[in-house]
Amino acid sequence: MLKQPVETPSAAPGAVRVQGPDAVRFLQGQVSNDIERLHRSEPLYAGLHNPHGRVIALLRLFALAPDDVIGVLPRDLAAPVAARLAKYVLRAKAKVTDASSDSVLTSSSAFAEVPVAERIADGVPQVYAATSEQFVAQMLNLDVIGAISFTKGCYTGQEVIARAHYRGRVKRRMQRFRTTGPTQLAIGGTGTLRDGRNFRVVDAVMLDDGRAEFLAVAPLAHGSDEATEDAAGAPTSTLIEAEQLTLPYELPA
Repeated sequence: MLKQPVETPSAAPGAVRVQGPDAVRFLQGQVSNDIERLHRSEPLYAGLHNPHGRVIALLRLFALAPDDVIGVLPRDLAAPVAARLAKYVLRAKAKVTDASSDSVLTSSSAFAEVPVAERIADGVPQVYAATSEQFVAQMLNLDVIGAISFTKGCYTGQEVIARAHYRGRVKRRMQRFRTTGPTQLAIGGTGTLRDGRNFRVVDAVMLDDGRAEFLAVAPLAHGSDEATEDAAGAPTSTLIEAEQLTLPYELPA
């Protein structure tokens, strides 16, 4: 069945580039994954977080060279993320730039955006301007898809993320759904499932019959004490008829 992404100004890929002798060391202190694991042959997902552990952006990192790393993300986040990272360079021998217009981004299909049908089926989130700083890392299952290292050194937001991991208090996580009838969804939009759980849309794709398949953060347990709150504490909203679909990985209990 034909699938088309929900319209969003963030669909075009952008990039942030970090170059210099300290590029890897600098990023190691900024993002959630272990940059030492980054190899030129395969990318690495890593989250950039604020001090409260909320995801500013999810970067798909590639090593162009030992001192040259590029992170692919939605284009409308590239400039603010580059500016944010640049503030923390200080004495590090590293330069951070918005590389969205660099030829390197279009020179290889490896940097192309992963198609939304594929990404939703794989349970891999995307963070757009509309959802930046809305979710704590584990709400987007970053710990399950291998985007967080719990053994590396400190990085911004690490304390909150580690506390949630070791205390096991994550009650809301990203899950996969499909509406049972024609439905319009917006990235970052909210809704209420028939079982009373409120959700916030992470990513969505429209089917040719008008239905929508989507990833959304919602309480894990039906009828839980968080069922009347959505992923970001917004008031109860539109009732959405949807069936829950499986993910290709198991969520922690």
